[in-house]
Amino acid sequence: MQVEEAKTLQSYKGYNNYGAWLKEKYKGQRVFKVIVDGGFTCPNRDGSKGYGGCTYCNVDSFTPSVSRNNPSVREQVIQGVERARKGNKADKFIIYFQPNTNTYAPTHYLKMLYDEALSYHTEDIVGLSVGTRPDCIDAEKVALLESYTDRFDVDIEMGMESIYNDTLGQINRGCTHEDLVKALKLLENTKLLTCVHTVFGFPWETREMMLRYADEINRFPQIQFVKFHHLHIVEGSVMGVKYKREPFKLFSLEEYADFLCELLPIVRPDVVIQRLFGLSDLDLLIAPNWKLKKSEIQYYIDQQILTRGVVQGSKYGLNSNL
Repeated sequence: MQVEEAKTLQSYKGYNNYGAWLKEKYKGQRVFKVIVDGGFTCPNRDGSKGYGGCTYCNVDSFTPSVSRNNPSVREQVIQGVERARKGNKADKFIIYFQPNTNTYAPTHYLKMLYDEALSYHTEDIVGLSVGTRPDCIDAEKVALLESYTDRFDVDIEMGMESIYNDTLGQINRGCTHEDLVKALKLLENTKLLTCVHTVFGFPWETREMMLRYADEINRFPQIQFVKFHHLHIVEGSVMGVKYKREPFKLFSLEEYADFLCELLPIVRPDVVIQRLFGLSDLDLLIAPNWKLKKSEIQYYIDQQILTRGVVQGSKYGLNSNL
C-alpha cells in the first residue's frame, strides 16, 4: 500500500463509514467496542422456535476467544478495556453484547446484566450496544434500553439477514421479515440508535434480489446503521456440513467488491456503514478464503470504491423497486 493512497482512502471513502462517524461524534477520541458474552442463547437454538440455530452460524466464529473463555462479565469488561487501551490506544469504549440474542431473557435479568457491564470504567464508557433478533424485542425491553440513554449512547442491532421469508426459512432463522418490520415500528420514535445486519450471497438469491435489500433499508428512517456481510461458511455450522458434501457458489473478493460498488449508490446517504464484510477466525473458516488479512480486504474494497468513483446514495431514489 502506497502512503499517499492510504491517506486518500482515509480522507475519502465514498461511503458514510462508522470510523469517521465515531471520530466526529466523539471529537477525535479513539472509541472501541468491548465485546461481552452474556451467556445468552437463541430461540432457534433452545427449542422455543427450533434447534441448531441459523444454518450458517457457529457463534464462536464471531466471538473472540478471550470473551468465550471468561465467564464473568466483570472480567470481560475490565480485560477488554485494558486490551483496547494498550493495543489500540483507545480513549473511550462502547460495551457490546454481541454473541447470540442479548434481549432473550426477562427484563429484570437484562437490567441486572447491563448494569453490571456498565459499572466498570464508568468515566470512559460512552455507549451500550446490544445485538439481538427482531422477534426478541418488545416495548418493555425498548423502555429498559432507553433508560440508559441519559448516560450513554445506546444502539440496538438486529439481524435482518435477508428480506425474503423463503431465505429466512431455509436458514432456520425462526422469524420472518414481518417480525423485523414490527420491531422497527417499535423503534420509530425512540432515543435508541438502530442497526440492522444483512448477509449477502445465499446461493439461491440473485444479484437483483440482493440489491433490493437497499430499498427495504431506505424506507425506514429509524435505521441509522447497517452492517453488510458476505456469506462465509464456518466449521460447526449446518451449512458447513452441507458445503463440504457439495460445495456451492460463494462470492470471490472481486465479485463481492463489484456487488458493493453497485449496492452503495442506492443506499440512503445518511445511513452509516459499520461494516462492509465479515470474516471469521481462519481456524474456523471453510470458505471463501480470500487469503488476506481483514485490513487487506478492507483496503481492497475501499480502493475499488475509490477508483470507480462510487458514492453512497448517488442513485438513491432513482429506479426504486418500492
